[in-house]
Amino acid sequence: MHKWFLLLSSLSAFLAVAFGAFGAHGLRSRLDEHMLSVYQTGVQYHFWHALGLGLIAVLLKLYPDAALLRWAGWLMFAGILIFSGSLYLLSISSIAWLGAITPLGGTAFLIAWLLVTVFAFRMTG
Repeated sequence: MHKWFLLLSSLSAFLAVAFGAFGAHGLRSRLDEHMLSVYQTGVQYHFWHALGLGLIAVLLKLYPDAALLRWAGWLMFAGILIFSGSLYLLSISSIAWLGAITPLGGTAFLIAWLLVTVFAFRMTG
């Protein structure tokens, strides 16, 4: 399973850099400041959680039977798709209801990090 999360991590990081560059160079003249900020928030969370997936991949290499880490990895990946994806689409399309989806991705991020925390707590005890 760690290999899948390493693949998802590296691909997600690649896409975060590509989307960031596209936003900085391709969207700067097309979006107002607020929507460009929304887009950049998506990029920032995308990139940080791509790195989080990498952390989970490494931990799963060390602890291959850790169900908490597997759940955390899938939730983190879902968070990237839902949180960052909805912000990308919202900023480019101005479809307001996409903003209602974003918190679902944020919740997935929070639960993923909480699961990593529970795993770490159990490892220390």
